[in-house]
Amino acid sequence: MDTAQGLIGGTAESADTTVDCTMNAPVPANPPPALGPSPVAAGDTQLSLDEARAAITAAMRPVVGQEAVPLTEALGRVLAADVLSPIDVPAHDNSAMDGYAFAGAALASGLPLQLQAVGMVFAGPPFQGRVGAGQCVRIMTGAVMPAGLDTVVPIELCRVDGEPASGLVHMAAGLLKPGENRRRQGEDLARDKPALSAGRVLRPSDLGLVASLGIATVQVRKRLRVAVFSTGDELRSLGQALDPGCVYDSNRYALMAALQRLGMDVLDLGVVRDDPAALQATLEAAIAGADVVLTSGGVSAGDADHTRALLARMGEVAFWKVAMRPGRPFAFGPVQAQGRSSWLFALPGNPVAALVTFYALVRTALLQLAGAELEPLPVLQARCLQGIRKRPGRTELQRGRVSRGDDGHWQVQVAGSQGAGILSSMSQANALIVIGHEQGSVPAGGLVDVWLFDGLVG
Repeated sequence: MDTAQGLIGGTAESADTTVDCTMNAPVPANPPPALGPSPVAAGDTQLSLDEARAAITAAMRPVVGQEAVPLTEALGRVLAADVLSPIDVPAHDNSAMDGYAFAGAALASGLPLQLQAVGMVFAGPPFQGRVGAGQCVRIMTGAVMPAGLDTVVPIELCRVDGEPASGLVHMAAGLLKPGENRRRQGEDLARDKPALSAGRVLRPSDLGLVASLGIATVQVRKRLRVAVFSTGDELRSLGQALDPGCVYDSNRYALMAALQRLGMDVLDLGVVRDDPAALQATLEAAIAGADVVLTSGGVSAGDADHTRALLARMGEVAFWKVAMRPGRPFAFGPVQAQGRSSWLFALPGNPVAALVTFYALVRTALLQLAGAELEPLPVLQARCLQGIRKRPGRTELQRGRVSRGDDGHWQVQVAGSQGAGILSSMSQANALIVIGHEQGSVPAGGLVDVWLFDGLVG
């Protein structure tokens, strides 16, 4: 993730990235390579959040191919190859200031200077005249330095008798050193040197940089394709009647939105009932049509014997109990069907637990699979406005709202109820309060780590 982005802020939303599909998923033109074994043996495994993240990170390799796209469509895409500068930037020595350009050797005497202006040069075509000893030219920011001149005195540091392009320019002693206020050729970028490195998620400033080099297209990774479905007989899709004891499926919509913010292509496989044949058919369709399978519900815990047996036949899926709250049940590993492989990430069924587990364990893994270079998530420290009770032995990620206090320092307060199914407090929050595995209770006024949801660029 780009370090200027927050937890939720992603690469870029892609147009038409969600495909509503049932069992006839299209096969990508370039199927991913076969995946290696799961990094841990299948079965129940108790892990800390850091251990789980490390195990997933170690297993991830880019699985998508490459394509060339125009610069206008490259925002948020992952660079597949270094962008080499075809030119020096700047192409010539030029002025960093509006002022007067002259030969810096004139400063050697250490005395006040008096120079005769012999012309004016603007950004664009080079100055065609000759500038001799004791002379200078009025120069604008970005203008090419005339031959033999290497120093610029800012306009505000000199006095001019007469017209700007032909007057007498006076400078006090000790204002400058030779070479000051000159941008050297290739100072920003040298010809044939990398301007941007492969794995970078392209930001607006990157596109401006590439455009400044005269490059119209860039080689990027193809978008990672993620199949999403929810499991549970109690779930109903939008538009269906809500029977007694049932709830609308919110996880799928939240997860698909999170994926779109990361610039992923999404394959929507709907709600799958708790039935072995239905689950197998959906998994096969997901593997056929996507690089990654993302699901929430009972699959994460392997609650039913048939779920564990099915996943054991289809791959090497580990069922983890991650020491985190909200969350805990999580399943992860490679799955195969009909000669194709995908990574499976199975999240808890509670809405907040599903979303928090996605951000804590899955988000970075998806960026790795998409070819993005790993960068640490920015962490803000804030003063907690209320005490939070906690026992060491698990990581807690509480919904919080960050603001700036009257003293100018960052502060955070817990946002709403912290129940794993209370989605409204996730909407009220703008950050997650992270209380580490070994930490105990936090007193009011204590400092806590915070993951912001949105950043400047995301």
